[in-house]
Amino acid sequence: MNMLTFMLTLSLTISTVLTLLNFWLAQTKPDSEKLSPYECGFDPLGSARLPFSIRFFLSSHPISPIDLEIALLLPLPWAIQLYSPTTTLTWTFTIISLLTLGLIYEWLQGGLEWAE
Repeated sequence: MNMLTFMLTLSLTISTVLTLLNFWLAQTKPDSEKLSPYECGFDPLGSARLPFSIRFFLSSHPISPIDLEIALLLPLPWAIQLYSPTTTLTWTFTIISLLTLGLIYEWLQGGLEWAE
């Protein structure tokens, strides 16, 4: 099995597993707030000059590493053509592991919670 077939198989397997986990673990309890067109909690008919919570800006912190991940993993399809693709896979696994550990840390610290 060549490296390209391995990478495609691995990508398909990981995508399928994550999609199935999402369907299995997702909590779908729709309420009036979630079904409204403005999920952020703003009143669409009220004043546009009301102050809002700083947590709105803090929600961008978990999104920034995703941009970093995309920038670092974008050259991956070209990098597996190198003489040592195992080095490429090792670095890729290291980057994804560090980002996952950061997400777990932020989750355990309560950085993803909106209510206290």
